[in-house]
Amino acid sequence: MNANALDRYARQTMLPDVGPSGQSRLAAANVLVIGAGGLGCAVLPYLCAAGVGHLTIVDHDRVEEGNLHRQPLYRMTDIGRLKAEAARDALSTLNPDIVVRALHERLTPANAPALVAVADVIVDAADLFAVTYTLSDACMRAHKPLVSASVLGLSGYVGVFCGDSPSYRAVFPDIPAQVGSCATSGVLGTAVGVMGTLQAHLTLATLLGLPSSARVITFDFRTLRIGGFSFAAAREPDDSGPHFIAPSQITASDITVDLRGVDEAPVPAFPSSVRISPDAMDHLALEPSRRIVLCCRSGVRAWRAAAKLRARGVTDLALIALGD
Repeated sequence: MNANALDRYARQTMLPDVGPSGQSRLAAANVLVIGAGGLGCAVLPYLCAAGVGHLTIVDHDRVEEGNLHRQPLYRMTDIGRLKAEAARDALSTLNPDIVVRALHERLTPANAPALVAVADVIVDAADLFAVTYTLSDACMRAHKPLVSASVLGLSGYVGVFCGDSPSYRAVFPDIPAQVGSCATSGVLGTAVGVMGTLQAHLTLATLLGLPSSARVITFDFRTLRIGGFSFAAAREPDDSGPHFIAPSQITASDITVDLRGVDEAPVPAFPSSVRISPDAMDHLALEPSRRIVLCCRSGVRAWRAAAKLRARGVTDLALIALGD
């Protein structure tokens, strides 16, 4: 390390768990961060400040004023800018010695494998369940650790999955009964910051070889109770359930089902899509030789509709989260 680096990282390299060798390990690391929102705005500055040498930020969104209460990486002057680029510029002023790559795109099942392949640790800061399952599948195949967190209202969790640990699917084979978002359920900025900081810590711990995996940490910010559990003994499901695919992965033989209403989406997802509500899945005509692809905005309705079809014996299923 040069003299500037010795000064910058002096307080962490004096730790026996880090030292010069650990700092060199961080400098050589490549971390993929999916999402530059509330969680990402806590994760990214700490990884940058700690000297993680290469950061790749993937986010398709733009900065809005309503983001600023929980995304302090941005300023009023950033409103309207691409989040990935605004985050990259902010990080470059914090630590100009690291390399930050900004990708303005959605994380999808199509681009996930290539992005995961070149990273040492993957951080799921998107807080979207379709992204989490997509990353879990990609990380499990690539044997890469996934640091995932979620915050809703006044509660949250964080954990390290895949790599040498069971996958997210092994621990959470089904989505929660109640699924919300910051826009519909609300969130306190400090809650997001705490969980994002824990994500950053677990990422650094993973890179440094400290104990970090196969445990979920939960936090109730209303009662200030910290909990959690080990999932080291969780078994990978024999039937991992339906997987998400990208629109580009649809084939001509697929039956595509658009679960969105006409008021929500006047134009169907695909020209040949069948329009049907999730409550009417029992009336969907089945063709055993064709895969059924279920589409909705977030993937929640598609997941639940898939459960109804699986109860009817349908196994050739795929899901698409179309986004906004």
